[in-house]
Amino acid sequence: MHSLLISAPAAAIPVHVASASTWPALQDKLSPAQRSFALAQGFAARAGQHCLLPDAQGALAAVLLGIDATARRPDPFAAGRLAALLPAGDYVLSGEIGDPALATLSWLLQGYRFDRYRKPNPARARLVIPDGIDGEEISQIAESAMLARDLVNTPANELGPGEIEAAIRGLATECGATVTSIIGDDLIARNFPMIHAVGRASTRAPRLVDLTWGDPAHPKVTLVGKGVAFDTGGLNLKPDASMLLMKKDMGGAAAAIAAARMIMLAKLPVRLRLLVPAVENAVSGNAFRPGDVLASRKGLSVEIGNTDAEGRLILADALALADEEAPALLVDFATLTGAARTALGPELPPFYTHDESLAAEIARLGMAMNDPVWRLPLWPPYDGLLESKIADVNHVSSGGMAGSVTAALFLNRFVEKAQSYVHFDIYAWNPAARPGRPEGGECQGARLIHALVKQLYPRS
Repeated sequence: MHSLLISAPAAAIPVHVASASTWPALQDKLSPAQRSFALAQGFAARAGQHCLLPDAQGALAAVLLGIDATARRPDPFAAGRLAALLPAGDYVLSGEIGDPALATLSWLLQGYRFDRYRKPNPARARLVIPDGIDGEEISQIAESAMLARDLVNTPANELGPGEIEAAIRGLATECGATVTSIIGDDLIARNFPMIHAVGRASTRAPRLVDLTWGDPAHPKVTLVGKGVAFDTGGLNLKPDASMLLMKKDMGGAAAAIAAARMIMLAKLPVRLRLLVPAVENAVSGNAFRPGDVLASRKGLSVEIGNTDAEGRLILADALALADEEAPALLVDFATLTGAARTALGPELPPFYTHDESLAAEIARLGMAMNDPVWRLPLWPPYDGLLESKIADVNHVSSGGMAGSVTAALFLNRFVEKAQSYVHFDIYAWNPAARPGRPEGGECQGARLIHALVKQLYPRS
């Protein structure tokens, strides 16, 4: 279990969560001294406001936290912000905490620190597990999300394609899975020409990492994650400002790895497969070029419209492989387009699927898990924007419009046999800190996919 979670001790400090409407009633339950102290500090239960209340000896006796209960959607992670603010000690939540599981999860996620290159400063405020909450499950989910954050936050000089493979192999050791990989020129021999083309310019060899776990007789669930360790843009070189965050271009792989870990540790009755094409999109004399025509595993010829749209190329080969065994559920995660960020911002990734009932459940679970997503359409008329005069398809759209939609339509061409297919175009980064979500790398979509697989294929 996570080190910030404990069973109920007798001396836990209460954290009273209140809104403006419940604050007057809470005041009546405080001692006169504590009430006077809170009012003197200006505490009025405004959203995000907190106050430490002393006892008669000056020791910490209680904590007050204000929330906005009038918001159209109150933040279920609101309580988590205290994990990084409170002094060392044991705390127990009370009052308007909303969903106890999400409040507990947010406490753990708020305690995350990326301390690889600096002196560790771990959170030390421990939370009593609320009644009815499975502390082990919450810990596994939080630790998986934090693994994804670590991968995204690690700079590209220390996280290349080989290190992405090493992380997956570490996961396989932890969970009893099997891993194989296809590296370098073997990608050509094994018919993954687009993965090879994107990654061949780097001194760090491209690869396809393939993890399998579970009973082969169980329903097949396959996760695919875009693993671009760093994206220069290739010969369509990015401007310097656009390159600063490109260590996060493997955020899709990180999310897929996190979701896989959650599923395996939960021992869900599925045959899980995790596919990660891992490359660096670099610049050299043998880099692929705009105007090139590439073969693909699917057999489609692909004209290159822009080398900075490399993610969909490596995903296409991986999706074609995944599709060959007709999985019951095929999911890909990718930091794929700036158009997605422009349309919906960094906090709300779009997703695409033809499966209407599945789309409804994904949207519902995203809200329920506070891992929100928003459906955008696989709009058939826009397929024409991918036409090529010399190949079967151009991998980028003409005209510069509907970039996220046309990228999804391109990927959709490589999936035919899967019973259900979902594509997530994630951002994988928090530009600013929010409760439970410190600034930096983020794991998007993984928790809701774990919840979806758990719902579709429950343990008996």
